[in-house]
Amino acid sequence: MSTTVSQPNRRDILLLGTTAIGLSGTALALWPFIGSMMPAKDVAALATTEVDISPIEEGQRITVIWRGKPVFIEYRSENTVQKIRSEKIEDLRDPQTDQDRVQKAQWLVAIGVCTHLGCIPMGQKEGDPRGDWGGWFCPCHGSHYDQSGRIRKGPAPRNLAIPPYTFKANDILQIG
Repeated sequence: MSTTVSQPNRRDILLLGTTAIGLSGTALALWPFIGSMMPAKDVAALATTEVDISPIEEGQRITVIWRGKPVFIEYRSENTVQKIRSEKIEDLRDPQTDQDRVQKAQWLVAIGVCTHLGCIPMGQKEGDPRGDWGGWFCPCHGSHYDQSGRIRKGPAPRNLAIPPYTFKANDILQIG
């Protein structure tokens, strides 16, 4: 019983080496293209934002930044919620009930970017104009939003967008 082990010839060694170098070069050339498709580190870090809503008082509004956009958070009173929910949906340009826009009746969470041309509506600070319905007023072209973020007057075609959000606890709101 004799075992003969064939030695690789020169052609096999050159083919193996060339293939390895070619694959390595292809991987190195594709690496920047694949890397450019991944989200930037600062964007990935802001994929979710947690907000402690415990210090917010009834009637108060705050603004937080999520994915580079302002997000309006309002702690609404029971009277405000009843008033908003009693309005006829037929009167709205973009018909959507308040119940469809919020998870908890007293908390409104909306992206603070006007749906007309992308301006930031006023109404977050005391003394800001809040429009004819007590919500927000876009100074760029005069759109008026109610306290549910629904468009009521002006050129904006849609309601303020609602970001994905959840309540992680009674006092922690997670956006994104």
